[in-house]
Amino acid sequence: MNFELVAIIILFGSFLGMGAIISRKIPFLIELPEVPERDSWKDTLSKLKEKIKTLNPFKSFSYEIFLQKLLSKVRILSLKTDNKTFNWLQKLRERSLKKKNLENDNYWEEIKKSTTEPSSIEARGKKRTNSSSPKK
Repeated sequence: MNFELVAIIILFGSFLGMGAIISRKIPFLIELPEVPERDSWKDTLSKLKEKIKTLNPFKSFSYEIFLQKLLSKVRILSLKTDNKTFNWLQKLRERSLKKKNLENDNYWEEIKKSTTEPSSIEARGKKRTNSSSPKK
């Protein structure tokens, strides 16, 4: 409910602000002279033709400069792709190193477990040596 009330207050405040701006500009708009409507499409078209004739954008066109710009953009694009692929390769190498380190850690833990716990073959051998000794 509070949010709706705030939104309604803001709405009416903005309408009042727009009304104040419009009421200030009406006298200025009344004083402006009326401009007769011309065939603006034809005028605009003729002005555009004249500008094109005076500017002549192809007058100083050089194929060598165009080729230089094109090749530099292609070079930049290839450098960007090279950098991106290098970053991908680097991330892949880091992931593989992490996986390899995790595997190596497990390997050494397994080695430690196997050396601390007697294997079944060693346990059998000890039992035989103990049983073969003469009883007193």
